[in-house]
Amino acid sequence: MISGCMQRVLAPLQQAAVALDIDGVLVKGKRALEEGGRALRMLGGHNRLRRRIPFVLLTNGGGVSEAEKAADVSRLLGVQIAADQIVLAHSPMRALAAEYAHKHVLVVGGEQSRCAHIARGYGLANVSTPNDVVAWRPSAWPFMPPPAAEQLSAPAVRNYASDPFHAVMVFHDSFDFGRDLQIATDVLRSRDATLGAELVNRQSVPLFMSNEDLIFSNDYARPRFGQGAYHVCLRAMWAALTAGAPLEYTLFGKPHAVQYRYAERLLDRLVLAAEPDADIARLHARRRIYAVGDNPAADIAGANAAGWTSVLVRTGIFSGAADANDPVHPAHHVADHVEDAVAWIVDSELARMEAPPP
Repeated sequence: MISGCMQRVLAPLQQAAVALDIDGVLVKGKRALEEGGRALRMLGGHNRLRRRIPFVLLTNGGGVSEAEKAADVSRLLGVQIAADQIVLAHSPMRALAAEYAHKHVLVVGGEQSRCAHIARGYGLANVSTPNDVVAWRPSAWPFMPPPAAEQLSAPAVRNYASDPFHAVMVFHDSFDFGRDLQIATDVLRSRDATLGAELVNRQSVPLFMSNEDLIFSNDYARPRFGQGAYHVCLRAMWAALTAGAPLEYTLFGKPHAVQYRYAERLLDRLVLAAEPDADIARLHARRRIYAVGDNPAADIAGANAAGWTSVLVRTGIFSGAADANDPVHPAHHVADHVEDAVAWIVDSELARMEAPPP
């Protein structure tokens, strides 16, 4: 039983919050981990606290909208997740609409034109994709058939020789490394950022990239290349072609601070949705945010830098021995799986509530 004193402490509920990774923590590829649904139900109130703990899913995945990801995770785990509980690698890139709402940008990555549609949903109205460029000039990447109409981001093919770009934005993993390396490099090196123009050894437009994870965990026996592998290749090609000219870029995704500040704003909104009169400044002073992840270089490094309490699980990229922690990015706690991680979080909060005031 929870004492009356503890109930008074618990009344605000939001003195704790949780951010969970998805791949390698809740699911493996398209398969739900059985501990995942139980862990989310614990956060929903089936715990020793007898209270809901606000949570978001903070993933370096992407290529779909937040609403689509929420629906997919809900279906897999049997727990209802809302779109405003999802932070994808490219979610904070919606802020780029303040500068590029109507400026022409190249959106790279994802299946066919899905990321172009996501970008438009973020307020980036004037986007093209590498497939669109190949439809304009098939010789721009002659190693694939000309894309079909349903693979394009818009029905009309535009003239990229006279329609300059203003930025390159890598939203998700490339489905064709060669094509996407070629077209992105063409835009970055083209004089005045018009395609077919003279190539120069300087960067013509800004570059924005999400998710620098070199590898990720799915249902294959060993980790697979992630979007970070595309970043490595793009930087290498740029250096080889420009005699080492600098390539400047802005990164989104874990472990970068922008993801954690974005997640904190979503957690604030969850609090205000439940308690419209909540004192957010007071909440920030007492709230402890826990991050559960499987990738030390992304999940744990980012959480530690953000001042969160990190929990590393052994169901994904990290698979150390029972008493092991990551030597480079050690977590505050290591658990076998996400259910054990959430149980430890609940126990930690109970101990914090029962502790005498300082």
